[in-house]
Amino acid sequence: MSTFLQNPTAAISVLLGLTLVFTLLLPARSIGAIRYLILSSSLVSLLLGVLTCLAFDKSDIGFQFLATLNFVPEYNLAFTLGADGLSMVFLLLTLFIFPILFLSAWSVAQQPKQFWNYLLAMELLLVLTFSTLDILYFFILFESLLIPMFILIGVWGARERKIKAAYYFFLYTLFGSLFMLFGIFYLYFLTGSTNYFVLLNTQLESEQQKLIWLCFFLAFAVKMPLFPLHIWLPEAHVEAPTVGSMLLASLLLKLGGYGFLRFSLTFLSEGSSQYAPLVSTCALLGVIYGSLSTVRQIDLKRIIAYSSVAHMNLVMLGLFSYNQQGLEGAIYLMVGHGVVSAALFFCVGVLYDRHHSRLLRYYGGVVTVMPLFCGMFFAFTLANMSFPGTSNFLGELLVFLGIFAGNSTVLLFSTAGIVLGAVYSTWLFNRVAFGTLKTTYISEFTDLNRREFLILVALLLPMIVLGLTASFILDFVHLPVKAIVVSAQLAK
Repeated sequence: MSTFLQNPTAAISVLLGLTLVFTLLLPARSIGAIRYLILSSSLVSLLLGVLTCLAFDKSDIGFQFLATLNFVPEYNLAFTLGADGLSMVFLLLTLFIFPILFLSAWSVAQQPKQFWNYLLAMELLLVLTFSTLDILYFFILFESLLIPMFILIGVWGARERKIKAAYYFFLYTLFGSLFMLFGIFYLYFLTGSTNYFVLLNTQLESEQQKLIWLCFFLAFAVKMPLFPLHIWLPEAHVEAPTVGSMLLASLLLKLGGYGFLRFSLTFLSEGSSQYAPLVSTCALLGVIYGSLSTVRQIDLKRIIAYSSVAHMNLVMLGLFSYNQQGLEGAIYLMVGHGVVSAALFFCVGVLYDRHHSRLLRYYGGVVTVMPLFCGMFFAFTLANMSFPGTSNFLGELLVFLGIFAGNSTVLLFSTAGIVLGAVYSTWLFNRVAFGTLKTTYISEFTDLNRREFLILVALLLPMIVLGLTASFILDFVHLPVKAIVVSAQLAK
């Protein structure tokens, strides 16, 4: 047990778990103490995550900081934690986003203790999900995240349709994951283990790979979400509270991409190669459909939601390009989108908190009364259209290079997303910021307060840093991606 606690991700998990237990025992009237305790715990976890990144050996292709708890030795179901470059990137994104989410939830009035504890539980589950090396425990953690998110949407959602949206989110993702559970049982029947290292060194027959790959594909594709399995996402985003939308876009959508990278593209590389044309076709349709759907929306949140559909389908094109640039670009775009989408949903939340409407027709000329807000909103709008110098630009550039190396025809059609992205991004900003100030429905305007400004600055800085230098992310993922590309070439 002492060796287990020496693992950095285990130490972070224990810290978050103990904080969760302690805050659950505190009375609801002590909400001030609960807020500061949870925020402090999350910031300390971020510090530990940064120190772990500094201690991580990027020249080692294997997993580091390994630790195991053998819960069920007779069935070979040990709980193993570890991290490679892929894990480190998503762990650091998780640990960075959550302090911002807690600050964003500072003014939640309805049952704040429960709200903060659900968020803390999700941070704990995400840290474990990105670091576990057993596919059965990955599935358990993967699905456990549904419960607090379902409650966040259903209880703290904005409108009457929140219950329907919560069930959309829960049932769609649960349906896909049932197939994954069947695939895990089948793997256990074939190999006698669900440990990642055992599976990685197991040679499966072609038909077995295809069947298991399809089971995993349904679970991960719904989470991404890949077209046409995206129906639940706009509904969930629109009805979720602002913090829920930020969490969903910045982290939960990345679980599908991480699942493809960790499992489908590694020990199921033959199945991935066989179905790559199908996935690329769906993703290409998703890029075009998501972009066109964004243009015709009138709800601010729904605009950002459909924009996320387009971006995540572009990520899928990068993942299944099967070359170094495409895969690294997909990972980079996931990280960039995690930061930018969280900021855009927060900006929409700022408007909604003041004016209680997300309908575009009620806004116009806001730059004259909220100049600080419009400046921040403009910066993240540029990032959303992948303007040079922003995080999304480098990610999309690498993805398009990867697509071009694999299939220039796919590149031709996928670049429509660039044009349409510029259209819906500039159209949204112009409608909100410029034109005549509309005071029929909204009579009072206030600019960003200190907390809101701090949150947006905290998201702006990594967006700029990642837009100017790619080495921070790519140094971590270069060797794991190279191993995926090699295994894919051997499978062809």
